[in-house]
Amino acid sequence: MKTFFLTGLLSIISIITLGQSTNTNMSNNIEKTEQQWANELNPEKYQILRKCSTEPPFTGKYVNHKEDGFYYCAGCGTKLFSSDSKYDSGSGWPSFYAKADSANIIEIIDKTHGMIRTEIKCANCGGHLGHLFNDGPKPTGMRYCVNSASLEFGE
Repeated sequence: MKTFFLTGLLSIISIITLGQSTNTNMSNNIEKTEQQWANELNPEKYQILRKCSTEPPFTGKYVNHKEDGFYYCAGCGTKLFSSDSKYDSGSGWPSFYAKADSANIIEIIDKTHGMIRTEIKCANCGGHLGHLFNDGPKPTGMRYCVNSASLEFGE
């Protein structure tokens, strides 16, 4: 019985650890070295997209942005969110209740900073976007909390 319990516990730990966020490029579509990313992105975008940093709340250019259109990955141009799903969460970061295309954002367990959260990354380039929380509005109940520096806006 003890062996069965320990085996099951180790299996659960292995599954959780496999999903743990890392700072490596998880992309299958865009292959660049960290030096290439550093050369192509400004320092703020590089730290957020490639090193999983976070901009201070209420400082990003898209926190209060209200135009109609789409938000794209600042690292590769992949369409991520529609302005139709953007709302003011009061968190200090742009928030969305739905993805523009479910295939364009991946979700990963993030166990950094003493918390267990869901990190969101661009599925195309592996860029860090922010985190996903289950305290959003209807119809999804989800809050995609995104760094402005991870985004570019367009029609």
